[in-house]
Amino acid sequence: MPQYPFGSGALWAERTDVTGSGIGPVQVGVLQDCAINYDATLKELRGQLLFPDDVAIGERKITVTAKHGRIFGALFSDVVFGTTAATGAITVAQGESASVPATSTYTYTTSNAATFVLDLGVFMVTPGGSSTLLAGQKFTRVTTPTTSGQYSVNQSTGIYTFAAADASAAVKVNYAYSLTTGLKSTITNGLQGVTPTFKATFYTARSGLNNNALTWTLNACVCNKLTLPARMGDYNIPNLDFEAFADSSGNVGTISTTE
Repeated sequence: MPQYPFGSGALWAERTDVTGSGIGPVQVGVLQDCAINYDATLKELRGQLLFPDDVAIGERKITVTAKHGRIFGALFSDVVFGTTAATGAITVAQGESASVPATSTYTYTTSNAATFVLDLGVFMVTPGGSSTLLAGQKFTRVTTPTTSGQYSVNQSTGIYTFAAADASAAVKVNYAYSLTTGLKSTITNGLQGVTPTFKATFYTARSGLNNNALTWTLNACVCNKLTLPARMGDYNIPNLDFEAFADSSGNVGTISTTE
């Protein structure tokens, strides 16, 4: 039966340099396209004639580029950085609406003050009181706000303080805060040479029929590039690049067809 695989297929990665709880296969979700590239360096033996007397294959390599539309935190920690992801993510409150009180002490407590992590700035929406800042302009962070357009923030409590001149102003507050859900991977500055490895399995078929399928298994791989493009009006499609090499048994992998 002729074999005509169709579509982007599916790709899985499983970390192999460590074992234990939480280590297992992770699917590269919503795969957009996956290019498996085989390259060989040809060495030519030449004399005085126009064409080579012999040609031999020297170095070979298999590289993979996978574009995918779903982000899994475990994929980045296992395959890219070689770390163990911890429960609890950091996210951002962008443009949280706030009002500067009309009277002292001119403070605003963020909606996620209990898990506040990092100030990301304040913008004016509607000036109030004796404000000199115009709508859309950025506030300046200072130690103690004394004039219009200034603010301070207690990074431990998530409480913002404004100057009396901005009393009753409507503002937008931006900040980062932590969650008890999700995953967070800490990128450490470790020694060179520490290399996370993983096994990759790629599968594609025609109309989901297993009797018309192509399967690649690469026993040992190393990721050399991760790209996270963000575009207006479109999905984020991360690019994951990696290269295969021989495992401890001297095998690079297998390619299986059903034809």
